[in-house]
Amino acid sequence: MQLIVLGAGSSAGTPVIGCRCETCISTDKRNKRTRCSAAIVLSTGETILIDTGPDLRHQALREGLSRVDAVLYTHTHADHLHGIDDLRSFCQLQRQQIPLYGNQATLQHIADKFSYVLREPSDFWDLPVLAARRLAAPMKLFGVSVTPIPVKHGNSDILGYRIGNIGYITDVSAIPESSLALLEGLEVLMLDCLRFKSHPTHINLEQSLEIAGRIKAGQTYLIHMTHEIEFTAVSQRLPPDVRLAYDGLRIDTR
Repeated sequence: MQLIVLGAGSSAGTPVIGCRCETCISTDKRNKRTRCSAAIVLSTGETILIDTGPDLRHQALREGLSRVDAVLYTHTHADHLHGIDDLRSFCQLQRQQIPLYGNQATLQHIADKFSYVLREPSDFWDLPVLAARRLAAPMKLFGVSVTPIPVKHGNSDILGYRIGNIGYITDVSAIPESSLALLEGLEVLMLDCLRFKSHPTHINLEQSLEIAGRIKAGQTYLIHMTHEIEFTAVSQRLPPDVRLAYDGLRIDTR
């Protein structure tokens, strides 16, 4: 399967509106970050999205994404959810309902704020046609093992995911020991890394490197980065098994 980094940026994206810092004015495309999201394309052809940020339409057009078969939601902050309406394009193309997976709090938030998207298929496809499905235990999705990974995002209980040998942990401030155990033996780990300074709801670069060292994935890629993280300068400081992700990065795994 192949993981496509749709967005490696934080909630403000990079460049940040009105900012003239080195990263924001950079001509390096790897410093142009849309809001954090990923797509996993299976060898059988199905595509699983992780989150639907507000840049989903742009990301799908940029990467030639033409189908979505399921969405795994980490949590419901705007930069991870508010592109949900753009799923209607995939419903129209495929003429099928798309299942949304997440914890109970996430699904309840979607039902409260975006109730119009939760609907059964009919002859009318001008709105998203989505189904909410609680994910509380490992399951098989299109033949691939998907395991929810409980993590903390400040005071919030959210989810990371293990999809086969890929781990995806964004917007995290702490990972319980029981969740770390679920991430053993990964081929690829995508891991939150907001900035240099500490933050109440995200790990910073120092903490990301410490966690990457504990999980020991074959390769770790840092995601959800603010404009404090300039691609070339920070890349030079990383150990060989840790890299910065960037929009459009494609990673092939077993």
